[in-house]
Amino acid sequence: MLRANLKGSTISFSSAPAPARRSARRKGPVLPQAVRRMEKRLATTVGEASRMARMRAGLTQADVAEKIGVATEVYGRMERGKMLPSVPTLLRLCVALRSGPDELMGLAPRNGSPEESPWADEVPEGLDDTPEMRRLLRSLRRLKRPQIKLMHLVATAIIAGA
Repeated sequence: MLRANLKGSTISFSSAPAPARRSARRKGPVLPQAVRRMEKRLATTVGEASRMARMRAGLTQADVAEKIGVATEVYGRMERGKMLPSVPTLLRLCVALRSGPDELMGLAPRNGSPEESPWADEVPEGLDDTPEMRRLLRSLRRLKRPQIKLMHLVATAIIAGA
């Protein structure tokens, strides 16, 4: 087998056969189960909010797909919650649907919908409002599990004494 590096000048020879290619390759790193569940939930939330905003605007899937620069089939998959849009596509989607990203991602109530955000109980209000809180969170993220448990006990004791 002959391999040539077209960017450089290296050529390598090998008697070993080329590795068999798999038909379905995974893109990117393997994510933990909890992260995959959260991404699936986010994709479903974005899709439902996009559909509601599109219908409110009186647009078809093809109209929205054209406005954001993707194929109709791709937008359909996004709306069904089968895929997440990239950040630039999310921005174009917000502009096309005249909805904020907080609404489309489920961080704020949807227009015309009195229900609370589906993520409301997972995102504590005002969590990152202060520089002190952001600094504390950065520090806590560097701790190992036993250290975090200890910090929790300390915090619980401080709260109980207050």
